[in-house]
Amino acid sequence: MVYKGVLRDEPMETESIFNQNGWLNSWKNGVFSYHHYHSIAHEVLGVVSGSAVLQLGGERGQKFELAAGDVVVLPAGTGHKKISATSDFSVVGAYPGGMDYNLCTGEPDERPRVLEDIRNVPLPGTDPLYGARGPLMDAWTPSKDR
Repeated sequence: MVYKGVLRDEPMETESIFNQNGWLNSWKNGVFSYHHYHSIAHEVLGVVSGSAVLQLGGERGQKFELAAGDVVVLPAGTGHKKISATSDFSVVGAYPGGMDYNLCTGEPDERPRVLEDIRNVPLPGTDPLYGARGPLMDAWTPSKDR
């Protein structure tokens, strides 16, 4: 889920807003320039400075131009990487409830091992921007086969 310009007027408040809405274990840095994903956690990325093109969804995924104030929520198992960025590009990342995260890179034997982990990641209890009543809560609903 991409929230374009949602924090345009207050990008430096990104981490605080995520934390207030229960998305914790936060960090500030960049995005790796190789495809990677997290099999045990959903992730929110908020651009706090600069701009970048990120590819979301793995090797065949869609490319998004993101700038300060944009926020992206990635379900567990969603590949992502930085294609290009300005020198001042920086993001804040966080995880629902402060869950731990891992780093998977799509090695040939990796995906079959982590599919169960991805399926078992619980839906977040809050939207990282709007809390319990945010759009994420409507967009992400439990799967019938869970």
